[in-house]
Amino acid sequence: MEHSNPFFSDKPVVSVVNACIFQEHNVVLEDVNFNIARGEFVYLVGRTGSGKSSLLRTMYVDLPLRLGDIDIAGYNIKIIKTGDIPFLRRRLGIIFQDFQLFADRSVDENLFFVMRATGWKDRTKMKHKLAEVLMRVGLGTSGNKMPHQLSGGEQQRVAIARALINDPMLLVADEPTGNLDPLVSDGILQLFKEINKSGTTILMATHNYQFIKAYPARVLKCEGNHLLDSNLQQIELGGYY
Repeated sequence: MEHSNPFFSDKPVVSVVNACIFQEHNVVLEDVNFNIARGEFVYLVGRTGSGKSSLLRTMYVDLPLRLGDIDIAGYNIKIIKTGDIPFLRRRLGIIFQDFQLFADRSVDENLFFVMRATGWKDRTKMKHKLAEVLMRVGLGTSGNKMPHQLSGGEQQRVAIARALINDPMLLVADEPTGNLDPLVSDGILQLFKEINKSGTTILMATHNYQFIKAYPARVLKCEGNHLLDSNLQQIELGGYY
């Protein structure tokens, strides 16, 4: 069976076994093995080009998995059918450094677009969910604004609201504060911490060493074609920018 319903399961949300991660034809990470349990908060760090983004893109099937096995939210992505990829991505919330909002649509319309694309039909339920996720990220009165009317931090909060629409099991955040100043970045991290406390598993790639000092959590580090795990070994955090 290719996938199962993991919502009431003790299985890890993420299970990676003997995986090799490629950037085009080059192996950037080899023999990758780790699990992420439900409700964990995990940092992913490493120098630029060390394989962080390639690992995340492989996890949400934007890059192919050529060697090894990865199970995400009940889906084995080595054998996942093309038609099942949208269902996998409904169990994930994916957040990028550059927000990826539609500049010509209001905040509400940015969120409604994702709802329609992921199968929402009932307009009343859609409005209720939209209000809920905007309140959750502190933007309850910003639905009619255009992205250019928002600060960078507010735009990222819209992106987080968008990622929360389908109540994901796992949030995958790829450098979500990379374009933000330190004070705004801290607010975004606090928001992620609140989301994590509510039970959502979070894997966050970051270059921000201060985050890890101020808010310690498990660290996965891409280094020398390998993935190190602070659960298993001491990890040197300095100098991975």
